[in-house]
Amino acid sequence: MNETGEIYLKRIREAFPNLEIKTIRNNSDGLTNDVLIVNDDLVFRFPKNETWARELLANEIKVIELLRNLVEIPLPQIELAAEDLSVHRFIRGKPLCRHDVLKSNEKGKTKIAEQLGIFLNQMHNVPMAEVKRHGISNSDTNRNHEVWLKLYEDAQEELFPFMMPHVREMTDEHFALIRGDAEFMNHEPRLINGDFVPYHILFDETQRKVVGVIDFGTAGIGDAAADFACVIYNYGESFLKRMTRVYPEIPASIDRARFWAGTLELQWALSGVRTKNAWWHLVSMSGASDAQPIGSEF
Repeated sequence: MNETGEIYLKRIREAFPNLEIKTIRNNSDGLTNDVLIVNDDLVFRFPKNETWARELLANEIKVIELLRNLVEIPLPQIELAAEDLSVHRFIRGKPLCRHDVLKSNEKGKTKIAEQLGIFLNQMHNVPMAEVKRHGISNSDTNRNHEVWLKLYEDAQEELFPFMMPHVREMTDEHFALIRGDAEFMNHEPRLINGDFVPYHILFDETQRKVVGVIDFGTAGIGDAAADFACVIYNYGESFLKRMTRVYPEIPASIDRARFWAGTLELQWALSGVRTKNAWWHLVSMSGASDAQPIGSEF
């Protein structure tokens, strides 16, 4: 174990002096926290820095405690919450990959979609007064009109030289509406997850159902379309459409969600070019590529 790992291990022993440590699994892939899973029972999450990472962790704990009795899918059971550490019980399950959905029969696909649709509906409809009473902050995913325009300008300058002509044309078309309408991405504030992706959605292959949602590091007040965009990118718009059976308000946000989904790879590509780090290009490969153009019938 490296020096950082030894520091973490010391902190674990301070927090749980009677804990017999038999096994440790390390996960440092996240942008915000380093994770140690002890005995396949307790998950120790350490913020990567003492500033914004700690702030996100504190906000995440508030979100989880508020949501725990308001949603049907299990959430992490917090055992310890401190500035430099959170600890919760390990939830057994595998990431819900798109092929898990595709390999399901029609009844199975609908079951999974409805589970996730109910969860998002319950989360998005927590009263704002209650969200603010718990001191929950804005989601880290929030973007205003100027930020979206800057993304387009940066893509033109830094990414267009590497793109095929038809990809540049598609990018121009994708940003056309937001360039001409400053109110296009206006929305009613909701409590959102912000990073509703396969490795945060735990699936039981035997029961063929979702058994947990973890990691609310980007959760907070924001646009519900950001969560729908994650569904579109990772599972496809056709899967999102299945959710409307239990979340009939989704179509009102569909074009904002389509726009969000269509910007994700640009954001990652910019980070990859700027840092000269292929991680950004590879971390979210295998997107669904199942999204209709903005303005299409849903």
